[in-house]
Amino acid sequence: MARKPIAELSFSQIYPLLVQKAERKGRTRAEVDAVTCWLTGYDEAGLARQLERDLTYKEFFDEAPALNPARTLITGKICGVDVAAIEDPIEQNARYLDKLVDELARGRALEKVLRA
Repeated sequence: MARKPIAELSFSQIYPLLVQKAERKGRTRAEVDAVTCWLTGYDEAGLARQLERDLTYKEFFDEAPALNPARTLITGKICGVDVAAIEDPIEQNARYLDKLVDELARGRALEKVLRA
């Protein structure tokens, strides 16, 4: 069975998995929401509205109010792939979000995760 491209995956179905990953390591949904809002420019209410709409990753990132320019400071590998080397912008932004949640789950301080 062929894998769906990340752009076609349902953001509202994947987001709870990101929250679970963080919560298993003692982090909170509020922290996951904070990194998501930092990355995309959504506020908490806007993020909640997008989760209710059952958007794809492509729609979620295309409608983002203001992708954070500091997201390019996110480095490293996710699933064995260097996030800086990903050419598709939707996949790259999805992997940035996954990398931010991974950093939270590893115990990194929220301020450092947000590149503050």
